Amino acid sequence: MRFSDQLAFITKSIRAKRLQSSLTGLGIAVGIAAVILLTSMGEGLQRYVVAEFTQFGTNLVAINPGKVNTMGTPLGVLGSERLLTLEDSQALLRLPEVETAVPMVQGNAEVSAMGRTRRITLYGVGADMDRAFSMRVASGSFLPADDPRTARAFVVLGAKVAAELFPGVNPLGQRMQVGDQPARVIGVMEAKGFVLGFDMDDTVYIPAVRALDLFEREGLMEIDVLFRSGFRPEEVTAAIRRLLINRHGQEDFTITTQQQMLDVLGSVLSMLTVAVGALGGISLLVGSVGIFTVMTIAVGERTAEIGLLRALGASQGQILLLFLLEATFLAGLGGCAGLLVGALLAWLLHLLVPLLPVHTPWTFVLLAEALALTIGIVAGIAPARQAAGLDPVQALRSE
Repeated sequence: MRFSDQLAFITKSIRAKRLQSSLTGLGIAVGIAAVILLTSMGEGLQRYVVAEFTQFGTNLVAINPGKVNTMGTPLGVLGSERLLTLEDSQALLRLPEVETAVPMVQGNAEVSAMGRTRRITLYGVGADMDRAFSMRVASGSFLPADDPRTARAFVVLGAKVAAELFPGVNPLGQRMQVGDQPARVIGVMEAKGFVLGFDMDDTVYIPAVRALDLFEREGLMEIDVLFRSGFRPEEVTAAIRRLLINRHGQEDFTITTQQQMLDVLGSVLSMLTVAVGALGGISLLVGSVGIFTVMTIAVGERTAEIGLLRALGASQGQILLLFLLEATFLAGLGGCAGLLVGALLAWLLHLLVPLLPVHTPWTFVLLAEALALTIGIVAGIAPARQAAGLDPVQALRSE
């Protein structure tokens, strides 16, 4: 049996059952479109998060107070946990693996100047914060390298804060109020935009010790360590752990590398993608049931035709292949339609919501179409075997 004859047989069968074939293809198309759209959003979001994290460099380690894993014993029971301090940050600078350590305190504060007032996100940081996080100063300079415990009352403004508080005026050297503390502006940061949902332009930076006083805190919220190139993160975290345990007497802190942050976020995003992708799988299941039903009906309706083909010399294998090709062809058409619809929806979504990251890799496209073809083959096996197993004489008599 020539391939052209097989193709004519398949197209004739599909045209004869336009409604059933369309509904079956629609089930496959909806499932594939859902899978493409949801995985594109998940992949885009994952790439976005990785880009946001790595824009600050890849040699960063975060240290936070408190131990995440306590081996079943609450740290409070021990009664000897210590907060992270400015002295801890200074001690970390003595490690050969550490290039710089940045103490950090974060909170909301009211700032005012020239009769204007704003409530912004305030960061109390060290003098090397701009270098550690690859941030640039547009005008002036960043915080000077004062003694961390007696740092002067200087402030560096984000681009948006500078424009709002000092419209049309050079803010450098101007006096302003940060909470209940007076300060002098010495720098304005280059516009950064949003980073992981935070507007980095709508913020100000002051020395960490002054932020501790402003928020009435005894300890730092975090110490960020920039380690030197050539050292592995495992070596750096081991050195930091030894030093801080020696200072605190116990491991009452948590060290997190950038890779660990990305792994956690990646696992969360992967679980989310799998969960929402399962919804598309339901449509694929419906489509597979539709293919099975359509092909089973086709066998019943075309029994005499199958008997004639067998009588003309078609083998069981050829009949089996014929019906498998029909099921696969039907699923493939639905899969192609789903790919086009899914890609179009992803493009429209990104067009309507530019901030939403969407990315459709070609591997997803190929896997989705392969999935559709596989569903067609699996759903068509039983009807195809039924058709191939018909007795030629009995099949001809069914006419």
